[in-house]
Amino acid sequence: MSVRHVKRRDRKTGEVRTFLMVDVVFEHPDGRTERVRKVSPVQTKRGAEQYERDLRQAILGGQRQPEVKAKENVPTLGEFAPEFIEGYAKANQEKPSTIHSKEAIIRTYLVPRFGGKRLDQIETVDVQRLKGSLQKLKPKTVNNVLSCLLTLFKTAVEWGVVENRPTVKLLKVPKTEVAFYEPEEYERLVEAAGAIDPRLEIMVLLGGDAGLRSGEIIAVEWSDIDFKRGLLKVQRSEWRGQVTVPKGGRSRQVKLTDRLLEKLRAHRNLRVRVLSRDGGDQVTRQVLSGWMATAQRRANLKETGALHILRHTFCSRLALLGAPTMAIKELAGHQDISTTQKYMHLSPAAKESAIALLNGATEQVYGNLTATQTTKAGNP
Repeated sequence: MSVRHVKRRDRKTGEVRTFLMVDVVFEHPDGRTERVRKVSPVQTKRGAEQYERDLRQAILGGQRQPEVKAKENVPTLGEFAPEFIEGYAKANQEKPSTIHSKEAIIRTYLVPRFGGKRLDQIETVDVQRLKGSLQKLKPKTVNNVLSCLLTLFKTAVEWGVVENRPTVKLLKVPKTEVAFYEPEEYERLVEAAGAIDPRLEIMVLLGGDAGLRSGEIIAVEWSDIDFKRGLLKVQRSEWRGQVTVPKGGRSRQVKLTDRLLEKLRAHRNLRVRVLSRDGGDQVTRQVLSGWMATAQRRANLKETGALHILRHTFCSRLALLGAPTMAIKELAGHQDISTTQKYMHLSPAAKESAIALLNGATEQVYGNLTATQTTKAGNP
């Protein structure tokens, strides 16, 4: 079979998209060789292979373009799912963690319910029943399932596998308070980590003083640190041994705090990565979680082993100190400003500025009113 993926740029949007192309080399009975390359009208592996067979038959019969019945033999969700993962998630170079999440959702929630059902037989009411069966899950988890299903159907429509898709409406997710350490708690954690091992202290500071995610902490290399200027370039992340770009798809630079820079200088060694185990092996999320739990226990804090609270603490501390929203967004590497705004309710500077506006307006109105009354009193 001569079916392969090709990338083409959309002339209108400029977006680079991946398509399945059929590349047929046909030898005629008279010895002539003919090559035909066409984008398959059905963007699934099975559909493209069928299109290739139809194309060969059409050429043999003297036709240039076969009649394609794109909507015949619509695949079931179970049949289409692997092609979706391969032709969409992997072809678009999504992060390994994102691909793993899609595969887990399809395997756990979608295939058991819709696996044997053709895509064009799955209706809006079926989606609603799926939502009803997930009532015990958190709204955010339910939305992850629905978003995966929605993306799968959008891809099926774009590839010409089906003409329409069911309506998929996400749940409203209630806003929750972001968990973070108060200044005294955070300093207690830093002190406790330092008393155990310099690596634990650096781990805590990379999260709480620099805002790194756990995968970014694992992947930090000594070459990423500019000791002269006190800068850290966050340009990679690790997930289950696979190195990728940071979340959001772009690197960022973070100015190191004086104490983090000092600890890094003192711990500097000849290994590639900043953090490693005793024998020199690379650390994992499980190792970091164990370190974190040990430091939390020593600091008399709730022992969870979760590192993300350090990143929340970093953003929250900046907000509490009145840092601008855009500065926090860039330092944390947030892709969307709405993520940063979760922390801004903590910013006293924004609240004080708002009240100052009221004070200024009140003084102006009161001053104008006093001036008017004085004028009237002097000119009865």
